[in-house]
Amino acid sequence: MSGKYFLYLIITIIVIWSLDSININSIFKKNKIWQARVFNFFLAISLIYLVTNFIYDIYQSALIF
Repeated sequence: MSGKYFLYLIITIIVIWSLDSININSIFKKNKIWQARVFNFFLAISLIYLVTNFIYDIYQSALIF
């Protein structure tokens, strides 16, 4: 299980780095900064979870064969 924690750490850095390039504020209304930050936070958490589990599941299925 410690391998999955290491994978979470690496994917977290990559996702935050990649989301930094997107201008989320242009999607939201003017003066809705906190809503944009909360959306960005939940988007990052979702991406971290999905990408980590995808990579980990592929690794686990490769060990079966």
